[in-house]
Amino acid sequence: MMFTFRSLSLAVSIASLVALTSCGGSQNTESTSTPAATSSPVAATEMGSNNMTSTGKPKININTAILSELDKLEAKLGVPALSNKIQSSRPYGNIEELVSKKVIDQPQFDQIKDMVTIEDVVLTGEAKDVDYMTKLGLMKGHLLVAKELLDLQQPKQAEPHIGHPVEEIYVDVEDQLNERKVKEFKTTLAGLQDLVKSKPKDAKVGTEFANSMQAVDGAIASLPDTQRQSPQFVLKVINGLLDTANSEYGAAIANGKVAAAIEYQDSRGFVNYANTLYKTIASSVAKENPEAHKAIETTMAQLSKAWPTATAPAAPVLTPEEVSQLIKTIEQNTQKVGK
Repeated sequence: MMFTFRSLSLAVSIASLVALTSCGGSQNTESTSTPAATSSPVAATEMGSNNMTSTGKPKININTAILSELDKLEAKLGVPALSNKIQSSRPYGNIEELVSKKVIDQPQFDQIKDMVTIEDVVLTGEAKDVDYMTKLGLMKGHLLVAKELLDLQQPKQAEPHIGHPVEEIYVDVEDQLNERKVKEFKTTLAGLQDLVKSKPKDAKVGTEFANSMQAVDGAIASLPDTQRQSPQFVLKVINGLLDTANSEYGAAIANGKVAAAIEYQDSRGFVNYANTLYKTIASSVAKENPEAHKAIETTMAQLSKAWPTATAPAAPVLTPEEVSQLIKTIEQNTQKVGK
C-alpha cells in the first residue's frame, strides 16, 4: 500500500498546538488526490480541544492525512485498504461523509469518530520540531528497510519504500524544509526511485542511496545540536515513530497472517530507526533514570522480535495486541525521563 506520510498524529502537548480549519493550501496527499474542502479559520480557543482525542493526541485530518496516518484507522477497524479508500473519496465537508460516501458504515464510524477531523492542527514550538524530525525519521525508516531489501536482491519490494519518502512524506515536510533553509533533495530521492525501478542492479544505486540518506541526515542536522542530543526531545520523536509503526503493524496483520508485506516492512523500518535514535541518548537516559533506561532497552529488544527479517514471515511472531502493549510500555517509561 502506498501511503501519504501526511502530517503525523504525534503525542504532543495541547499547549503546543494551534488549530485551524482545513484550507486549500498545500496538500499532504498523493498527486492523484482531490484537494481538500476549504473552510474559514476558527480561533484556536474555540476549537483547540475539538482537535484532540481523549488521550491528548491530535485527531487525524481525513482531508490531508498521509496514508500511514490513515492506517491508524485501518488498524483500528480491521478493514483492508481502508486508507486508500478514505483518500480516494476526498474531499470531505464533515466527518460524517465517511458514511454518506460509503467509505465505512455507521457502526464503524462510531468506533473512530472521536479520532478524526477535517480541521488542521498547526504545530508551534517544540511540537513543530518533533513533528519535523519524526517525518524525517519516517523517511529514514523507509530507506533503511529498502536497503535491506536491495541487499536481499528484492528490488521490487524495495521500490515502494524508496517511493514513500518522495511521493508522500516530502510534500508534508516541504514547508518546514524551506523555513529551515534546507537544500532541496526531492530530486535526489526521485532519482534513486527511478534508478531502482529501471536499473536495480546498476552500480550507481549504492551511490544514489548514500546521497539520499545523506540528504535526509542533512535535513535533520538543521535542528540545533542541543535539541537533537536532548533525551526528552529524542524520546518524543521515538514515541512518534513507534506510534506509526504500531498502526502499520496492525494494518499488516489479518486473520493471524502477515497479509500486507509493505506495512510489515514499514513498521520494521520505523522501529529500527527508533532503536538507532535511542542508542544516541541511551547513556544520558541511563544516568538520569536507570530504571526507565533498563525498561526501555529491554522492551525495545522484545519489540524488535516482531520483525525477524525484512521479508515478511507467513505468520506474525507477535500479535498486534502484543506489539501495542510493548510500545505502550516504552512510552510510559519515556515519560519518566526528565521528571
